[in-house]
Amino acid sequence: MPLLSKSLITLGVLLLAHACYSAHEHSSLLALHPSITNSPTSSPSTRSPLPTTTHLPLDITLETIVSVLVICVGLVLGAEELKPISWRVWAGRIEREKEVGREGKGGVGGNPFQGLEERVGFMDIRAKRKEFAEWVREGGAPVKS
Repeated sequence: MPLLSKSLITLGVLLLAHACYSAHEHSSLLALHPSITNSPTSSPSTRSPLPTTTHLPLDITLETIVSVLVICVGLVLGAEELKPISWRVWAGRIEREKEVGREGKGGVGGNPFQGLEERVGFMDIRAKRKEFAEWVREGGAPVKS
């Protein structure tokens, strides 16, 4: 599947580049030869037999639309599998991976909350304050490590 998606994206980018180049050439042609566009005030003898339009031709417009659609299809085909939205489906998948013993991004079984579950608990400030007060009363001798 990655080869198909990459080839579709490449084809779409090439088509889009060609459409952009064609649009640039069309606008350059109109800028260099303003007589191509017919104005209503020009006399019939000076009017050009070409159609009176300054819009992009239909083939360039269609090529642009098709190239964008081909790029979108290639990106959709190359995308990763969507993750489940429902919590029980997601948690069930994590538990099954844990039972099998597969390593994931978050550790064993890919549990993303493993870092939170295994962290050190909150520090007891009152106990630490009491230890510090006893240390100060004893003279505050430096602790040898």
